[in-house]
Amino acid sequence: MPPSPEPVVSELIELLSLERLEENLFRGQSRDIGTKYVFGGQVLGQALSAAQATVDVKGGRMAHSLHAYFLRAGDVDHPIVYDVDRTRDGGSFSVRR
Repeated sequence: MPPSPEPVVSELIELLSLERLEENLFRGQSRDIGTKYVFGGQVLGQALSAAQATVDVKGGRMAHSLHAYFLRAGDVDHPIVYDVDRTRDGGSFSVRR
């Protein structure tokens, strides 16, 4: 019998639940996966989570595009701080950086 997915799902939800430091500033913790570097997928997920926290989801705004460049490796021993720039909130869509 395969292992239950519940522990994995709850770990993922915890990893994507960021600490809000200020209105547009968030801190995410890293999960040790056996390397000294942060997994890029974690960074993408946390960045998207931070951006989504600054958008009116009740108004139906959901992410539909994400672009990223990995300019340097993240250190698993240090939290990552996400500073969201509210570039635009228009009538149909929002832009975050």
